[in-house]
Amino acid sequence: MNTIPAYSGARISGCWTLRSDGSGGSEGSLDRLLPSVGMGLSPRKRTTSQCKSEPPLLRTSKRTIYTAGRPPWYNEHGTQSKEAFVIGLCGGSASGKTTVARKIIEALDVPWVVLLSMDSFYKVLSPEEQLLAASNDYNFDHPDAFDFDLLTHTLRKLKQGKSVKIPVYDFATHGRQKEWKTVYGASVIIFEGIMSFADKALLQLLDMKIFVETDSDIRLVRRLRRDIMERGRDIEGVIKQYNKFVKPAFEQYIEPTMRLADLVVPRGGGNMVAIDLIVQHVHSQLEERKLRWDMAALASAHQAQPLPQTLSVLESTPQVRGMHTIIRNKETSRDEFIFYSKRLMRLLIERALSFLPSQVHVVQTPQGEDYEGRSFHGKRITGVSILRAGETMEPALRAVCKDVRIGKILIQTNQDTGEPELHYLRLPKDISEDHVILMDCTVSTGAAAMMAVRVLLDHDVQEDKILLVSLLMAEMGVHSVAYAFPQVQIITTAVDKKVNDVFHIIPGIGNFGDRYFGTDAPPDWSDEDMDEPSY
Repeated sequence: MNTIPAYSGARISGCWTLRSDGSGGSEGSLDRLLPSVGMGLSPRKRTTSQCKSEPPLLRTSKRTIYTAGRPPWYNEHGTQSKEAFVIGLCGGSASGKTTVARKIIEALDVPWVVLLSMDSFYKVLSPEEQLLAASNDYNFDHPDAFDFDLLTHTLRKLKQGKSVKIPVYDFATHGRQKEWKTVYGASVIIFEGIMSFADKALLQLLDMKIFVETDSDIRLVRRLRRDIMERGRDIEGVIKQYNKFVKPAFEQYIEPTMRLADLVVPRGGGNMVAIDLIVQHVHSQLEERKLRWDMAALASAHQAQPLPQTLSVLESTPQVRGMHTIIRNKETSRDEFIFYSKRLMRLLIERALSFLPSQVHVVQTPQGEDYEGRSFHGKRITGVSILRAGETMEPALRAVCKDVRIGKILIQTNQDTGEPELHYLRLPKDISEDHVILMDCTVSTGAAAMMAVRVLLDHDVQEDKILLVSLLMAEMGVHSVAYAFPQVQIITTAVDKKVNDVFHIIPGIGNFGDRYFGTDAPPDWSDEDMDEPSY
């Protein structure tokens, strides 16, 4: 195994976990783990494949905010730079796979890790199968119990960095809940399950295969504790299911796949030597796959090139020129800056709407005559603002698009690495079918805009249905976006030719967000830097 010393990385920023905690920690006797005979069994609890412990995110009633940002997962062409590193964990039921996964995540200390469990991909049972499951006569430990087609499709999309929807399996009803969980791609994916190595298509997606080996007596004790205490099942039913299905399935389907593993981990989560070896190997693989985000190279890549045909600049009428004069003037008061910015935004949004597809629409006038007009030819229009400055364009969009849906993306520049980082994401459901107006007030390098477009593409929005609108852009930003995403329509009110050594637009407009919201810019502000979102 090729290993290098482990290094200290960024804090874990997005560890998505999608299962119930199916493994215990310490071993013990049955008397200590099981309820006494005199105790009545508690009603069966509703447990699902979603983990009880929440990922390290800030949550409100309507929002989820990542505690740290995700660096770019694409190259200057806008395509996936390197696929995520996928670790497959296999082992018998209650062998400690989840514990091993969590220990690996803690030791890796890298941003954006997804923990995906096979428990989420049990098939929906028919009424007849439901009756068998209720009497512990349905075999959940057979390969046929899993939806491998959906599982393979989901893991492949996750590995490509795309957004996926994960079913949430309810162990009480033996069915999927209506609401599926949306999960984004990651740097590392840890996939665990009893049949992780049982499908050839799945095996091809795994970069590292680990088998967790635990004594069968310990696994039985853990399973008894879990199913009785957490899932409200009785002792006889659990033992019956273990002897009839679990033990034979382990011997027939699971144990033979140990030979496919790159590494066997005896004793599960307590084997820190094995976990350290795994972490060192993953670190070495991540270092090889690391994207070098070279802003200087991006700046010089398109010098002296003509502006792309996908760019549309608002006609520089005396009115437009006059409004630019006011908002570019450093002496302009905040009230005037806001007023004339809003005027420009309204003109910009109206211009952007002219690029949406339309069709002939004949209506009858009050005079009883036909009028041949036009109407929008598409399912929906959705606005997505790049926080925080892009949020100021939302009122202009709402003013001209009745009942438009709004999404938000927060992207900030890492001052140490110069990379754009994704910190927050909230998009409407079924956005893949929409025409999306992506809003940001200024675009200098194009780094934030490229990341935002990449996010939309990862959510299956079609590239030719994305319109990027911005009050002011630098030529560098225009070229960067157009080169990476040639089908994205770009609309702006003006294009400035230069950016300086720290990537500020020249002559520019200043820090739009600070001028609009009345906040003070830090000494090393950037046009595309944004402070906390203004909620």
